[in-house]
Amino acid sequence: MQHAETYNDRVVRQFALMTVVWGIVGMSVGALIAAQLLFPALNFDIPWLSYGRLRPLHTNAVIFAFGGSALFAASYYCVQRTCHTRLFAPRLAEFTFWGWQAIIVAAAITLPLGYTSAKEYAELEWPIDIAIAIVWVVYAIVFFGTLAIRKVKHIYVANWFFASYIVTIAVLHIVNSAEVPVTMWKSYSAYAGVVDAMVQWWYGHNAVGFFLTAGFLGMMYYFVPKQAGRPIYSYRLSVVHFWALISIYMWAGPHHLIYTSLPDWAQSLGMVFSLMLIAPSWGGMINGIMTLSGAWHKLRTDPILKFMIVSLSFYGMSTFEGPMMSIKTVNALSHYTDWTIGHVHSGALGWVAMISIGMLYNLIPRLYGRTSMYSTRLIDVHFWITTIGIVLYVAAMWIAGVMQGLMWRATNVDGTLTYTFVEVLKATYPYYAVRLAGGLLVLSGMFLMAYNVWKTVASPGSSRAPQPVLQPA
Repeated sequence: MQHAETYNDRVVRQFALMTVVWGIVGMSVGALIAAQLLFPALNFDIPWLSYGRLRPLHTNAVIFAFGGSALFAASYYCVQRTCHTRLFAPRLAEFTFWGWQAIIVAAAITLPLGYTSAKEYAELEWPIDIAIAIVWVVYAIVFFGTLAIRKVKHIYVANWFFASYIVTIAVLHIVNSAEVPVTMWKSYSAYAGVVDAMVQWWYGHNAVGFFLTAGFLGMMYYFVPKQAGRPIYSYRLSVVHFWALISIYMWAGPHHLIYTSLPDWAQSLGMVFSLMLIAPSWGGMINGIMTLSGAWHKLRTDPILKFMIVSLSFYGMSTFEGPMMSIKTVNALSHYTDWTIGHVHSGALGWVAMISIGMLYNLIPRLYGRTSMYSTRLIDVHFWITTIGIVLYVAAMWIAGVMQGLMWRATNVDGTLTYTFVEVLKATYPYYAVRLAGGLLVLSGMFLMAYNVWKTVASPGSSRAPQPVLQPA
């Protein structure tokens, strides 16, 4: 008797569960360093608990551990279902899971110890950089291998987004991480001066553009229609969205270097391409939200859809705010202020975290043979706690940032500065307290999610029985 081919969901389950774990870890470190800005004594005079060492640990944990695990889970799940085939090279897929977790643990050890290349979002030293490149190339082999053996001719748009993010992140990481090793845990960049800055922010903003945008748009294009029970609003718009986005995003990096020693033409180029990004970004947001056209009533009873639709709203807001902040006159006020921190977190928490959480609430029951999560009520509570927390966090940083920019540029009649730096810092303190409160709400929501996931996975009715591969019609 011939057995039906089944999907490889074991690696998807592993990545999905670790997404929840790393979300708690990354956000816990974020809450700690937010508290340190209010109460500096919370570093306890221990070097590896200092803000300067924990901050890169926080960014790496939430972007690459939490976000990365969510993307691995979503892409491995989607590519199998949309291609009607098992994952190519399952042993290699298993290697990507254990390799990625080992890299995260290595980061969690080396960053608090002070081993860093001091490059934003690329702080890890050269041995770990090599490991990242190896795991990522293997990931590409698994993903593109699965596309190559697909049973259907068409490649669904979500897979185009996943493919672009996989290829682009490989190129960005390898080029930006070119470095000269000096010792086992120390290296120097292969680039110097303003060239190093330009390469870094070509990498840095495209880590945002492809890892935190294109990858999660692939997630959105699969899971929003699935959760809504409706086809994507406009498939043609999704294709236009894809090509416009990946064509323009690559040029936006210089907007991080406005009013620096970067040549003025390069700064202007970054600004212009950033403004052009509004069109494809909003096209994607509208496409996702309008998928609910005719099914808006589902938002009353489906908190998973609430997560997804609000995440798209934050995506639209962040992708309008970013281009506005790249305009030179606006940037003169916003640069080096907490407005930037508010912008980053409206994207990271509002868009990335909320779409990931919605995806997991959709995915976990399916992976364990359940019709739904253990508690829909807890999902609803999680949604409201998270939404309120993000709004508190982002609004506090917006107000603080504008205030800081205005105070720094204020001058007396004789041309001297009106405020000292310490006076600006003192005025910012209340907003740091609000930010901490917002962050703690978001973190508490992750603990609620962990409990809900645990009860779903451990419930007597759950099953890990493999699902048969759908045959193309």
